[in-house]
Amino acid sequence: KDLKGSNIIVTGAGGSIGSQLCRELSNFKPAKIILFEISEPSLYEIHQELLNLNSITTLFVPILGSVTDKNLVQQVIQDNNVNIIFHAAAYKHVPLVEMNPLQGILNNILSTRILCECAKINNVKKFILISSDKAVRPTSIMGVSKRISELILQGSQNYASKSNFSSTSNTIFLMVRFGN
Repeated sequence: KDLKGSNIIVTGAGGSIGSQLCRELSNFKPAKIILFEISEPSLYEIHQELLNLNSITTLFVPILGSVTDKNLVQQVIQDNNVNIIFHAAAYKHVPLVEMNPLQGILNNILSTRILCECAKINNVKKFILISSDKAVRPTSIMGVSKRISELILQGSQNYASKSNFSSTSNTIFLMVRFGN
């Protein structure tokens, strides 16, 4: 019931998880799904696919950019009056993140922090982090980065629930772990 008529952001909208989320979410008739993606070919592909659904109730808005760009994230949330964020953008391939640890940390951890901050500032109703089973007792940089992202989310929920943070921020922070 929260999805119908809502304005939703899906980060990593062109990825395997994000694109499937977009397909599933479109069935619930949100007013708008903002497809936030750093890869132009992936964004183009999912946007074209969703446009071909001939949805008369949902507007699909492609945003090409990184969720580590705080100014862009803030602007997109404000301009689109976002109600719900699904944060699926992450580097998830363990061998690649092991070979590029700083980029994995930057993308996975910083993006979560930025999105949580912007969600609170803009009083987004719900924030859902898509995490990984590799965050349980992590043994890789990717797993550690997703675990830290979970801790950032938990800290945001605890902090947002204290009245001294902001009397207007009622964002609910949720997470789910996907496994393979």
